[in-house]
Amino acid sequence: MKANKAVVAKLRDLVEKTLNDDKAEDLVSIDLAGKTSFADYMIIANGRSSRQVAAMADHLKDSIKEAGFGAVRMEGQTGGDWILVDAGDVIVHLFRPEVRNFYNLEKIWAPDIPMEMIN
Repeated sequence: MKANKAVVAKLRDLVEKTLNDDKAEDLVSIDLAGKTSFADYMIIANGRSSRQVAAMADHLKDSIKEAGFGAVRMEGQTGGDWILVDAGDVIVHLFRPEVRNFYNLEKIWAPDIPMEMIN
């Protein structure tokens, strides 16, 4: 069941604050309304190293759980190049910069975002 918009907005804000506190770089939040039904927001950010990406994912998982939004599912923790954090209505992709540039999810999900806002 989808959460109401206010709850989803609080979750999105928590994710953005946590990532900013962890010095995530080039954070982009994409509103998925009308584009898909699997989530309301996709947040993409990168860290400078695999270690930072993994640490951001762990901290994000803990912050979401402590705030009462429940447990999250994560994929990609072993490599640290690209970690997906599935918080239900908010999906988070954490990358090393080179990997993010290669996959370029922003171009797929938000082609209207100017490239200078992404790079």
